[in-house]
Amino acid sequence: MEPPVRLASTGTIIHGVSVGEVLGVSTLAEARLIAGESGLGRIVQRLNVMEVPDILAWVKPHELLLTTGYPLRNTPQSLGRLVADLDERGLAALAIKLGRYVDELPGEMAEQADRLGFPLILLPNDVGFDDILNQVLTDILNRQAAVLARAEEAHRALVQVVLAGGGLAEVTAEVAQLLDVSVAAVDGTGRVLATAGPAEHVAALRESISREGPPSRTPAVREPAPSRTPAAREPAPAPREPAPSRTPAVREPAPSHIPAARESAAPPPRPAAAGEGAPEASGRPAADPARARAFASVPVLAGGHHHGRIVAYSPSGTIRDSDVGILERAATVAALVVTRQEAVNAVESKYRADFLRDVLTGRAGTAERITGRAGAFGWDLARPVTVLVAELDPDGDERSAQDRLVACWTAAIRRHDPRGAVAGFSHEVVAVVDAGLDAARVAKDAASAFADMPPATFSTGTSRPCPGAETLPEAYSQALKAARVGRQLHGPGAVAHFDQLGVYRLLSLVNDTEELHAFVRETLGPLASDDDAENADLRRTLQALLETNLNVAETARRLHFHYNTLRYRIGKLERLLGNFTDDPHLRLNLTLALHVLRMRGI
Repeated sequence: MEPPVRLASTGTIIHGVSVGEVLGVSTLAEARLIAGESGLGRIVQRLNVMEVPDILAWVKPHELLLTTGYPLRNTPQSLGRLVADLDERGLAALAIKLGRYVDELPGEMAEQADRLGFPLILLPNDVGFDDILNQVLTDILNRQAAVLARAEEAHRALVQVVLAGGGLAEVTAEVAQLLDVSVAAVDGTGRVLATAGPAEHVAALRESISREGPPSRTPAVREPAPSRTPAAREPAPAPREPAPSRTPAVREPAPSHIPAARESAAPPPRPAAAGEGAPEASGRPAADPARARAFASVPVLAGGHHHGRIVAYSPSGTIRDSDVGILERAATVAALVVTRQEAVNAVESKYRADFLRDVLTGRAGTAERITGRAGAFGWDLARPVTVLVAELDPDGDERSAQDRLVACWTAAIRRHDPRGAVAGFSHEVVAVVDAGLDAARVAKDAASAFADMPPATFSTGTSRPCPGAETLPEAYSQALKAARVGRQLHGPGAVAHFDQLGVYRLLSLVNDTEELHAFVRETLGPLASDDDAENADLRRTLQALLETNLNVAETARRLHFHYNTLRYRIGKLERLLGNFTDDPHLRLNLTLALHVLRMRGI
């Protein structure tokens, strides 16, 4: 269905009435529909009178064009193209008086009108254009005033909800009462935050949201310039009853000056049911004033961020565009609720993070005091727990990624351990969870949600289980070390457990990195640098030999070398490094040096 278009030149008139309603005004009681009845749902927002032959330069979308045919009296052949030209420019209908300047309309004009769904109306000769203009424009303005007044009343009611301290539950309840529909507030991840309405309708709405049904396919933003008949619950001017003499118009006998062959150009009109609009022959659906739908969804936007949506459901399909306008106002109010809650959450998050930082650095007091304050946050720190640290990897946009990292980990902890503690620090997120929980699974869950971010990754470290709050500082140190050493060993996105670090855990305790570099240079000699491309290849051969305990056949198989080739390389390595095949202490030093080289960032 093609929506009415709002143009800058239309002022404030954004609502209208359908062509079918226009035919119901008293001044057009004797008017008849000649052709194009499938377009009776087209919207009239303004009227125009055709006074010049080149009228196409002066028309606007959604106009009802009135004419006596006087400008075309000398060029009747142009009538055949007029309907297509007016339809192309989005006009609603053409109303014409016959007999004075134009005796009859060409057959192709009526055929084109039926094909395009463009209404052609025969006006009675005794009705003045000024009467039509006055009555129809009055209806249009009354319609707009009624819709705007209803929207304003709804807005005041919704704002009052917020001023009274209400949240999303109260907002959805108010909308459900205003529109007599079921309503749900959904966050950006698709989680339903609040609902209102009959239980069976809310269940259907939840099901649709969970499977991303109609609500997700409904346009998030209302189409501009809605035009429709007010619902029974909308305030609206009293409708005028259409004159019975013209219903249905095309069934009446044609006047003698209109060829009778055009009478059956289209079937009799059928009143459109709610939510239906007669499609135009051109493939463009007509704008039906009574159009309605079963689902509607509008976004909740605040501060340039998408916070979710407000979704409405009416099983009888009675949600109109004017109702969508109220949903948009509800979304604005919901944005105020969301931003208010975000401010509260930010303060609470800071208190939680400060407390957890004190706990992990040993400044929070006794174990009893820690468990007591933790209980106020819903955390259980008296049980055996494990500490997880998720630290952002370098070379990412830390400011935008940190907030997302906290959100992903908070959601993951809530799913896996509702009594677990989680807080965000400057470059990391720390979680304290039940020791029996699969930490790797939690990290994978958080990483899966975080993968939606622009290129940014985090490394995760897991501590040993600790019996209670008094040992949390040590567990935090273990998890942080596991995250950093794991990144050095495996690169960005690593997941490492402290107990799996092995010798790397000992190497990481050496704070003097220059001493480590000196040890590598002294032990590996020229192989410590990558100045020669062959050095890395020789180091790989040495690593394989040490891992196989100098098993030449197994090393050759691993490296896909010929046995003699490997014997040649062993000789070259011994000339560079010494007789490591016979010296176990040298082999130990070489193994440690290779481990140090593998630790990135050392």
